[in-house]
Amino acid sequence: MAMPDLNLLVSLDVLLSEGSVARAAHKLRLSPSAMSRALARLRSTTGDPLLVRAGRGLVPTPRALELRSRVGQIVQDGAAVLSPVAALDLKQLTRTFTVRTSDGFVENFGPDLIARFGKEAPRVKLRFIAKPDKDSERLRDASVDLETGVIGETTGPEVRTQALFKDRFIGVVRKGHALAKGSVTAARYAAGRHILVSRRGLDKGPIDDALKKAGLERQIVSIVGGFSAALALARTTDLIASAPERHTGNMREGLHSFPLPVATPSITVSMLWHPRLDADPAHRWLRGVVRDICRAV
Repeated sequence: MAMPDLNLLVSLDVLLSEGSVARAAHKLRLSPSAMSRALARLRSTTGDPLLVRAGRGLVPTPRALELRSRVGQIVQDGAAVLSPVAALDLKQLTRTFTVRTSDGFVENFGPDLIARFGKEAPRVKLRFIAKPDKDSERLRDASVDLETGVIGETTGPEVRTQALFKDRFIGVVRKGHALAKGSVTAARYAAGRHILVSRRGLDKGPIDDALKKAGLERQIVSIVGGFSAALALARTTDLIASAPERHTGNMREGLHSFPLPVATPSITVSMLWHPRLDADPAHRWLRGVVRDICRAV
């Protein structure tokens, strides 16, 4: 079935509201003959005369009366779709943003984000969910609005990214731990008992590679899936945790932190989103808030 000419909807709307070919032509800045041709096409398309002669004027048929309010609404909706987006009113914005984050993000940046949202957009909700992997499917299927974390090989090529901050790994122990005093050498560090953080359950990481280059090996006695668990263990045992410095700032309160005695690569924490949300004003605002908070903390 051929698609009808949707431009005829505008002509029909004006003809039905004006009840006159001449007045409709003037309103649409067309010649009377062009407007007459449009009416003829409308009659052919709908199978109804729509406007019929009554004395010196035109009156609508029952079919035209039935269509009048519907056509008017369709034209208004179409105009709204094709109009520029209205200015964003944050005070009236009602929306829930789902943010998928790595372990420690909510604890460290969540309070400032919530405070900013409460001040600027009090009707907006933030839903934080865990990020057990780096797969981009949740961004593609729109179940997640924004992600934070380190870009990986499984990050979709179409995903938009923006760096938030650079981070480095540090050592963390309880206040009374032996490593809380004196210089922490590679030998002293390796001689301790360690916690390894691995979401995939691996038994070695970049720190072990760095120690191996120095001819050292550490004893890993516990493997956990996140930094919050690692820091909780370090707080109540003599185990040594290793965690990203900025990403776990609030979580390390009351603990002793120290630079790692071996060189490890720095990491870049980024935010990620699907390109369909690039131009969305509310999502742009969300990205700006996350960027501001992460760079300020």
